[in-house]
Amino acid sequence: MLRVLIVDDQDLFRAGFAMILGAQPDIEVVGEAGDGADAVAAAVELAPDVVLMDVQMPGMDGVEATAQICATTSAKVLILTMFDLDEYVYGALRAGASGFILKDIRRDELAHAVRVVAAGESLLAPAVTRRLVEDLVRRPGHGVAPRLAARLEALTERESETLRLVAAGRSNAEIAARLVVSEHTVKTHVSRILTKLDLRDRVQAVVFAYESGLVVPGSDA
Repeated sequence: MLRVLIVDDQDLFRAGFAMILGAQPDIEVVGEAGDGADAVAAAVELAPDVVLMDVQMPGMDGVEATAQICATTSAKVLILTMFDLDEYVYGALRAGASGFILKDIRRDELAHAVRVVAAGESLLAPAVTRRLVEDLVRRPGHGVAPRLAARLEALTERESETLRLVAAGRSNAEIAARLVVSEHTVKTHVSRILTKLDLRDRVQAVVFAYESGLVVPGSDA
């Protein structure tokens, strides 16, 4: 049974999401919170598998709450937003969120999103992830972080190549074909990359690839 915490400052949204997810045979809504501070406290107390997190809230917003939850619990955070290029989304992904969904998502897609994130996968389509991150790193004042670049030394040549392909939005099947290996081998490479770089999922790996300078905006692997 997947345990879900719903965080939104609007009662109507919380009630709607709770009703939809609570009707699923494999999902249990273990709690609700109306702001970031309550969300952090609830995540620590209730140990959910997934936190459905609104980002625009009074007081502590969803970005800070995501950072604290990801730093102190094993919960996966799935961001709720009204717009696919919401400013808050960038910060939330960098803080450790595993992806985001729009608030007008269909009910069947909402349950699927929770299951995907709970399984340790990132929810964003590769092309969307890449578009988000490229837009972020193109902004004035954003440059390569030397401390991140240094961490790339922990990767083997094949792992670095795999990371470039992940950042380029390639699926495991496409990476396997490109490297002439099995999909199982690709999954192993990705798992090692995440472990070595202390990243939570593929979304974080894409962000890291750009911020470390391994991949530059506009490049194609």
